[in-house]
Amino acid sequence: MKDTSTSVDRDKEGSSSGSGSHIWVMRRVMQVTMFLAGLAVLWMFLYNTASPFGIFPAFSHSINAQSSKQANYDPKLESVLRDASMKDKTVIITTLNDAWAEPGSMFDLFLESLQLGNGTQWLSNHLVVITWDQKTLARCLVVHKHCYQVETKGGNYTGEVFYMTPNYLHMMWRRTEFLGSILEMGYNFVFTDTDIMWLRDPFKQFYKDTDFQIACDSFNGNSSDLNNFPNGGFKYVQSNNRTIWFYKFWFDSRNFYPGLNEQDVLNNIKMHPLISKMKLKIRFLSTSYFGGFCQPAEDFNKVSTMHANCCVGIENKVNDLKILLEDWKKYMALSEIEKKESHPSWSVPQLCR
Repeated sequence: MKDTSTSVDRDKEGSSSGSGSHIWVMRRVMQVTMFLAGLAVLWMFLYNTASPFGIFPAFSHSINAQSSKQANYDPKLESVLRDASMKDKTVIITTLNDAWAEPGSMFDLFLESLQLGNGTQWLSNHLVVITWDQKTLARCLVVHKHCYQVETKGGNYTGEVFYMTPNYLHMMWRRTEFLGSILEMGYNFVFTDTDIMWLRDPFKQFYKDTDFQIACDSFNGNSSDLNNFPNGGFKYVQSNNRTIWFYKFWFDSRNFYPGLNEQDVLNNIKMHPLISKMKLKIRFLSTSYFGGFCQPAEDFNKVSTMHANCCVGIENKVNDLKILLEDWKKYMALSEIEKKESHPSWSVPQLCR
């Protein structure tokens, strides 16, 4: 009779060996899985610790955006915006302090540009001037009908506010906060610094179906490229949940970048993953149409605005903007044929070099 015990034992050994191998593989898979899960948890912890925003607080802004629209706002502001708005609830906004409101200074040049521009006269009816003090408000009401004095929340902006001083930073962030409240009230806006000359109707050059579009100090040719360096002095913003969230996100980000102005902080957060998750549509405006002293709009037949950027000091800005408007007057005096055939160039910058 054959001894079957050996074959049985071998079968048991093979079964035991196969089972042990299977268990070992399963253990390794579980160890790798737990290791990867641990890495993911660690990454999320570090991400939220390093980020000034955190994922959940930031998204809570989008939830609160709708409810914030129900907040109470100054009836005077409501009235000014309503009277100045276009049919689609769009307003043009600039801010003004005493130093820039002096007769013959920046504000007068800004208003003059709207009168000298090609098809820009009607835009004055939709301009809301936000003033920082009572004296500036009184001056504004003498020459314009839509003026509003904003609460400064502790700032004093009556005199010339020098670039990157604490007072300047406070003013820039108060402006950002205020513009966010305009969005919450349901108004779209074009914000413009007062040292920007409006030479053509910019609405013809704005992109369609875009939440937030902004001018550049230097434009690289691609309006969708986030590597463009934004200039906060000119932007067109649609009021919706995405932009309301974004302005809160932008304003809150100042706490993580102390000592930076709103433009530099925007440049730091523009690639933040939360912005893409919120599907905020951002475009950058070409300096061929929206130029400045940093990068001029060279074609007089295309230019919409020219900004006295890359320039410090009111006197320098006023001097060069006066020269710029003289250049524009000469161009506007040409016949239509001469405008197309001639190739005028700007005489500026001079003091702003």
